[in-house]
Amino acid sequence: MKTTIDKAGRIVVPKKLRDLLGLRAGEALEIHETDGRIELEPLPTKIRLEDRAEGLVGVAEEELPPLSDDIVRATLERSRR
Repeated sequence: MKTTIDKAGRIVVPKKLRDLLGLRAGEALEIHETDGRIELEPLPTKIRLEDRAEGLVGVAEEELPPLSDDIVRATLERSRR
């Protein structure tokens, strides 16, 4: 996919890629350089442990997007490389 950098240094992540990765507007990302490439990485989701009848359960402290088949497939593909 192709994108451009505007005069303010902003880059638009194409919608198809945002949807595939589950990225949302306003989401914080870590940005760094690796071997001459720019890498963006979502910050980890903050969770808290709740003691429920079935045991300890990790609960996100913020609302998360629904987990889609596309996100699961993309995650599996990345982990297989």
